[in-house]
Amino acid sequence: QKMLPSLPATINIREPRWDQSTFQGRAKHFFMVTDPRNLLLSGAALEEARRVVEDYRAGMVPPGLTEDQLWRAKYIYDSAFHPDTGEKMLLIGRMSAQVPMNMTITGCMLTFYRTTPAVLFWQWVNQSFNAIVNYTNRSGDAPITPSQLGTAYVSATTGAVVTALGLKSLTKHLPAIIGRYVPFAAVAAANCINIPLMRQRELKLGIPVTDENGNRLGESTAAAQKAIFQVVVSRIGMAVPAMAIPPVIMNALEKRPFLKRYPYLNAPLQVGLVGLCLVFATPLCCALFPQKSSMPVSRLEPEVQAQILEKDPQLATIYFNKGL
Repeated sequence: QKMLPSLPATINIREPRWDQSTFQGRAKHFFMVTDPRNLLLSGAALEEARRVVEDYRAGMVPPGLTEDQLWRAKYIYDSAFHPDTGEKMLLIGRMSAQVPMNMTITGCMLTFYRTTPAVLFWQWVNQSFNAIVNYTNRSGDAPITPSQLGTAYVSATTGAVVTALGLKSLTKHLPAIIGRYVPFAAVAAANCINIPLMRQRELKLGIPVTDENGNRLGESTAAAQKAIFQVVVSRIGMAVPAMAIPPVIMNALEKRPFLKRYPYLNAPLQVGLVGLCLVFATPLCCALFPQKSSMPVSRLEPEVQAQILEKDPQLATIYFNKGL
C-alpha cells in the first residue's frame, strides 16, 4: 500500500484561499466565511479545526491531510475564533450568524412597522445585535472600553429610533409602499452612526498601516476614515436588497386573497424573502472592497507621510485591514 504524499508545509493559510484582488475571489471567500451552516458545528469540530490549523502553522502536517481539508479547517477556524486574539467568538456575533440573525430581525422590522412600540422594539433589537457584531469583529489591536461600547450602543439605538419614528410620522399621508421603506432608512442612518462610534478609537488614534509584506509602518487616522467609510457602505449595501425587494413583493401579495385568508403567514414569508436576499447580499457586499485595503502614501496625514518616507522614500502605497 502506497503512502499518500503529505501536503507541503508552504501553503499560506493566513491569507484567504482565493485571489483577493478580484471581486470574484473576495466573493468566494466571504461565501465561505458567512456560511450559516458553520453555526451548527459542535465544539469538538471547532477544536479539531483549530488543532489542524495550529499544527499546520507550526509545521506539523498530519499524514493524509488534503489541501481541501486544510482549507475547510481554516474556514471553520476563522468562522469561530477571533483573528487577532484567538479567543472563541460569541455565537451570535460571528459572521456565519449574520444571515439567520439579520433575516429574523429584518423580517420582523419589515412586518411590524405600523405601530410605534413595534418600531421602537425592533430597532432596539437590531442595534443591540449590531453592537454585539461590531464588538465581536473589532480590530484586535484596539480594545474598546465598556463606556465607549455603551455610548456607541445608546447613540446608534437613539439614532435609529428617532429616524424611524420621524419618518413614520412623515409617511402618514403618503402611499402605503413608502411606509414600508421606513425601516430601511432607519437602519441606514443607524449604520452611519453605529459603526463610526463603535470604532471611534480608530478615528482618534488611527489604525495600523503596513507595507505590502505586512511590516507595520505606523498608525493613520486617514486610513481609519477610509476603512470605516468602506464598512458603512458595505453594511448599507447588505441591507438594500433585503429591505428593498421584499416590501415590493409583500405589497403585491397582501392584495391577493391568499394572504388575507392566512394573515399569520405574513411574518414567515417576509423573513424567508429577507433570508433569500441576505444569503447573497451579505457575502457580495462584504466583497465590495478588499479586506486588505490600500491607499497612496500621499493621501495620509502629513506627519504619518513624513514618518513613512523617512523609513522608505520609495514607498507609494500602504495597506490596512478595513474590518468588517
